[in-house]
Amino acid sequence: MSFLKNSFVAWACALIILLVLIWFSLFTGVKDVRFWDLFGDGDKLVFFVVSRIPRTLALILVGSGVSIAGFVLQQLSQNRFVSPTTSGALEAAKMGILTALIFIPNSSLFVRMLFALGFTFLTSFLFIFFVHKVKLRSTVFIPLIGLMFGSILSAVSTFFAYKHGIVQNTQEWLLGDFSSVMQGQYEAVFLVLPAVAIIYLYADKITIAGMGESFAKSLGLSYEAIVYLGLFVVSMVVSSSVVTVGAIPFLGLIVPNVVSMIVGDNFRRTLPLIAYVGAVFLLICDLMGRLIVYPYEVPIGMIVGVIGSVVFLVLILKRK
Repeated sequence: MSFLKNSFVAWACALIILLVLIWFSLFTGVKDVRFWDLFGDGDKLVFFVVSRIPRTLALILVGSGVSIAGFVLQQLSQNRFVSPTTSGALEAAKMGILTALIFIPNSSLFVRMLFALGFTFLTSFLFIFFVHKVKLRSTVFIPLIGLMFGSILSAVSTFFAYKHGIVQNTQEWLLGDFSSVMQGQYEAVFLVLPAVAIIYLYADKITIAGMGESFAKSLGLSYEAIVYLGLFVVSMVVSSSVVTVGAIPFLGLIVPNVVSMIVGDNFRRTLPLIAYVGAVFLLICDLMGRLIVYPYEVPIGMIVGVIGSVVFLVLILKRK
């Protein structure tokens, strides 16, 4: 009884923290919008609905989705330092968008996302295949190889961007930025919802697959099918987030690791907590970006990148 009471209090406090952050996210910015303005000022109400609400929803969905995607990659690769950042997935999504712009210059957001999805899935599959083939299974060696792989993809993308004169178009994907999120331009991130639902439904099978191919097959599990499913869902999350707000580095790495250090590695049990911490962390970083050099705004990708790189270094040193 005492345990249930403590759990209820903990989740109630967590919900209050999330609601407070959502409130500040909705009413913080260069344009002064207050709660009572929504009932008497039509222009501010339109701005609130078109800009502030989509931005806050995108923050929550991207924060939760990318964090969970990182956790899935860590399970499938059996490496705590693998994430969309350290596996080349973010750079693959950028390359997919660039390819869409080169071959279909007037492509819609949906078409760009499909290209990003295809490139991300292929790259993630190649990375997992490499992880299973490499003999040196160091926890540090694998993500470093992933970073090198991502750098190669980024260099190739930059070369073709220069060649086709669309460098300006690619700059918006280099660092995640929610300032341009508006109604009608962010709906792709809602793909995070079915992706997270699929991950939760197959949580036990992903856990078994994460224990190795031979162990999974000994239990009668179709190992390849679960790996393909996991990589496809991760690709859905990464491509939809990159095409909407750009790349947010290290988010899928630091959140799962910090949560696992506190509550353990039970995949199904930690999924809701990882989603919550990812959303809260991104909301806090976004508010920091809006307030540090107010009335200007620091891209959230820069803030998350600085914090994430420091935490990544600390985790590596701690493992050593």
